[in-house]
Amino acid sequence: MRLDDDTARFTVIPDTGSQVWASLSMDFIFENYHIQSAESNNTINLELPLAPLQRALRSALNSTACSLRLTKRDGIPVLSLTIHTTTKDLPPASGFGAAHHHHPNHASRDRDDYDPARDDESVFTTEPLEMTLKSRGERDKVITHDIPVRVLHPDTVETIMQPKVREPDVHIQLPPLLQLKAISDRFTRLATTSSSGSARGQAANPKLELSANMHGSLRLRIATDSLDVTSTWDKLENPDLDPTQLQIPLEDHPSTKFREAGPDKWATVRVDGKDWSRVLSVGRLEGRVIACFADDHALILYVYVPQYDDAGAEDSVVTYYVSSYSL
Repeated sequence: MRLDDDTARFTVIPDTGSQVWASLSMDFIFENYHIQSAESNNTINLELPLAPLQRALRSALNSTACSLRLTKRDGIPVLSLTIHTTTKDLPPASGFGAAHHHHPNHASRDRDDYDPARDDESVFTTEPLEMTLKSRGERDKVITHDIPVRVLHPDTVETIMQPKVREPDVHIQLPPLLQLKAISDRFTRLATTSSSGSARGQAANPKLELSANMHGSLRLRIATDSLDVTSTWDKLENPDLDPTQLQIPLEDHPSTKFREAGPDKWATVRVDGKDWSRVLSVGRLEGRVIACFADDHALILYVYVPQYDDAGAEDSVVTYYVSSYSL
C-alpha cells in the first residue's frame, strides 16, 4: 500500500491468480486525512497482511465513528484501527491484529508517535488481547485493532511494476458484473458436478473461455468432455480510443483490424473459474468496467469507481490483470 498526499495505491500480486492494482483518491476513502514523511509528496510505503485488515474493517461496519493511524506498539509499526460502537456484540479476536477493547481515555496509553522515515522494516507479530469495558453494562465501547505492518524503502517499491501488455485486440464494456458473476459461477458448478472418473481432478479447477469482438458481443463458454455451454451478450459498447494516448496510429491499432475483420473475429482468453469469480466480486462497487482482451494472452479489467459525493472528481480505478491459460 502506497500512501501520499492525494492517493492510496494498493498492489496485490499473489503466487497464483489475478493481480490487482488500485488507485483511490484519499477523499474517496477518508473524511479527514493527514500524512507526513521525509519522502517526496509525503509518501509512505507499507506491506501489510490482508486477512487481519479485512477482519478489522468488517468489525467497523456498524460503528458510529472510526479512525485509522500509523503508529507503534512495543516498538513495532502497526496500523491502528479505532472503532467507536454502540452494539452489544463484540467481534472476536483471532490471528494477526487481535482487537483491544478499552476505555477511551486509555486508547493511546501505550503508543508513540511513529516516524516511518526512521524504520525501514519490522516483523509481523501476534498481539495479545486486552479488554476493559465500561461499568454498569453501558453500550458505548471503543475497539482497537492493531495490524502489524512493514515500512518499505522507496527503492524496494520501485521494483514492483505493472505487467507489460501489448496493445489489446478488443476492448469492450462488460455487462453488470454481478450478472456476469452469477452465470460464471453457474458454469463453474456445472463443470464440477458433471465430471466423473479421471476428468474429476481437472473439473475441480475448471477453466472458463471468455471471448469478445469489436462489434459489441461478449461470449462466455464452459467446455468439458461431458458438456459445452455458451452464453452471449450483444449490443455492448466498444469504447472509442483516444489517439493521443496510443503508441501507434489508430488505423494500425489491433482493435481497428479486429473491427474491420467483422463480427466473426473474436479475441479469446481462458481463466480459472474460481479466480474469475473473485475478480467479479468487484461488481459490488457498481462501477463501469472496460475489459481489454489480448488474444490468447491476458485480460485486463479497468474498474472505474464513481465518487458520488463529488460529481466533478475523476473516478478511482481498480485494475485486474488476468493471465490466459493455454489450451
